[in-house]
Amino acid sequence: MIARPRTALARLGAAGLLALATIVALSGAGAGGAAAATTRPAYVPPIGHVFVINIENKGYDATWGDGSAAPYLAKTLRAKGVLLYNYYATAHNSEPNYVAQISGQGPNPQMQGDCQVYSQFVQTGTAAPGQAVGQGCVFPASVPSLPTQLNAAGLSWKGYMEDMGTPCRHPALNSQDDTQTAKPGDQYATRHNPFMYFSAITDSPSCAQHVVDLSQLTTDLTSASTTPNLSYITPNLCDDGHDSPCVDGRAGGLAQVNTWMKTWVPKILDSAAYKTDGMLIITADESDSPQSDSSACCGEGPGPNTPLPGIGGLGGGRIGALILSHWTTGNTWSTTPYNHYSLLASLEDAFGLTYLGYAQTDGLYRFGLDVYNNGWK
Repeated sequence: MIARPRTALARLGAAGLLALATIVALSGAGAGGAAAATTRPAYVPPIGHVFVINIENKGYDATWGDGSAAPYLAKTLRAKGVLLYNYYATAHNSEPNYVAQISGQGPNPQMQGDCQVYSQFVQTGTAAPGQAVGQGCVFPASVPSLPTQLNAAGLSWKGYMEDMGTPCRHPALNSQDDTQTAKPGDQYATRHNPFMYFSAITDSPSCAQHVVDLSQLTTDLTSASTTPNLSYITPNLCDDGHDSPCVDGRAGGLAQVNTWMKTWVPKILDSAAYKTDGMLIITADESDSPQSDSSACCGEGPGPNTPLPGIGGLGGGRIGALILSHWTTGNTWSTTPYNHYSLLASLEDAFGLTYLGYAQTDGLYRFGLDVYNNGWK
């Protein structure tokens, strides 16, 4: 099944979509303009728990192609969900893609360099849509993010970071980031943990309850009531496929991604939260490199802080994404163009939140009935 966007409807704002709910139910994919959603759109199912997993630096063909070194992901899980064929990263290198997923903020040169120094973002202004203008890495408390939205809405969230150890772990402000390179027994990377780049999170007394080691996920999954509404999961530098070979002697790459997925994804799919009202999203942060693919989609252009978000182009390349839920049909496709800003907007739709940053982009597609495609309406 290949679902294509119905352009006229997809470019309506959320209010128009709600007013035309019966028409939207027949359309392919939802899209949002600058208008902010305040309730779950009519075509979005009653999702209560979302799980997001990112792997590292893998273009579409490597991950999802016939020769993928991760067959559990590319075949076994692929058969259970809808594959987003035209899903794109928004930047190079890693750090700005993670930040995009939870805030809609575009990159600047320090972010494109993976924030080698954990520097304070010095803001000099704002630009539409919802962009903080300035340089640096750790945004001031005035810059909103999906977690602060969820807090305000009385919804729960956690970041689960493999090898993080100490909750809410990050370098000292304006110091060198010592997690840029894996170490034996410690393959945690701050740059793959977007929550650490928002002062509203790191300066909060509750940070240690919200951003925790991956090992806590097993306990939290024991009941739906202890599972957060949003679980954002980052494997370590070996298990996410970033390193190959790994510092501990494992081969790394997609083969290690495959092993990690076979361990952790069944725990999610077998959990009460997923079985009740869950959705699992698996994607990559970016394509292999700026040199291999810096293409973009979805109207992404130069940002106020850097002219080329992808260093070699306007985006982070085509990476694909897989979505599993009660409301998706296995082994199906969508060719609708999406990117990390689309992901943020789609999560905000699911939780009835307003759109942040580039999630407000006019004409940006959000997950619609091409994704929620099992006729649930």
